[in-house]
Amino acid sequence: MAWMYLLLAGCFEMGWPVGLKLAQDSGQKVLGLSLALFCLTCSGVLLWLAQKEIAMGTAYAVWTGIGAAGTFLIGVWFFGDPASLPRYAGVLLIIAGVVVLRVAP
Repeated sequence: MAWMYLLLAGCFEMGWPVGLKLAQDSGQKVLGLSLALFCLTCSGVLLWLAQKEIAMGTAYAVWTGIGAAGTFLIGVWFFGDPASLPRYAGVLLIIAGVVVLRVAP
């Protein structure tokens, strides 16, 4: 169950930067900030639950890896952030690192 908490925490970790991005538009400031605070809170609580069974360093690295890779992809797909082969390769390295942490003894 701890890994499920960690996966969900990583997903919510993607939500708060999206909320902050939405808050840049004055018409969506309250919605964006509300989304950011909600996601940040959920992400932190779920990380806390995951760390009851998963080593702190592993949990933190996986949490930030999911957040970083996911936020990059959301930025490219929905907000027109720059994308190039080297940037995608960097995200693949982050994902590979997360997988290694998950399967390593």
